[in-house]
Amino acid sequence: MSATLITPFGPVSLRECDGVLTHLDWHPGQGAATPLITEALRQIAAYFDKRLTEFDLPLDWGQGIHAPVRRAMAAIPLGETRSYGDLARIVGSPAQAVGQACGANPLPILIPCHRVLGRAGLGGFSAPGGVETKVALLRHEGAAGLLI
Repeated sequence: MSATLITPFGPVSLRECDGVLTHLDWHPGQGAATPLITEALRQIAAYFDKRLTEFDLPLDWGQGIHAPVRRAMAAIPLGETRSYGDLARIVGSPAQAVGQACGANPLPILIPCHRVLGRAGLGGFSAPGGVETKVALLRHEGAAGLLI
């Protein structure tokens, strides 16, 4: 398997360091895939085929505020959403800090920042297509009814 997976949103590739996934990139990968990257791409393909609802992979949770925010995002079940304020209450930080941590998420899809919404809108999304991709991911997961 190559180090790139073609998804409904274009190519994605992954990077790892010391046995944990560190980045999901929205472009083709360079070089051959490691066993971890191969497994992660297999799980992402299963997610898009609706055969997987939860990833089981070693992820880089980050440092400081990023770690609890990423863990809180990862705990949001498929088909559900939370607000930045909800996550702020969970991690004990201001919603603005949570929003910044969500925006800095280096592992979108695997750590589902697309499931976090603003109080009065969708919030942002770093993937190609931005908010439209966020909405498409939520539709894929059956959460789009929450947007109406």
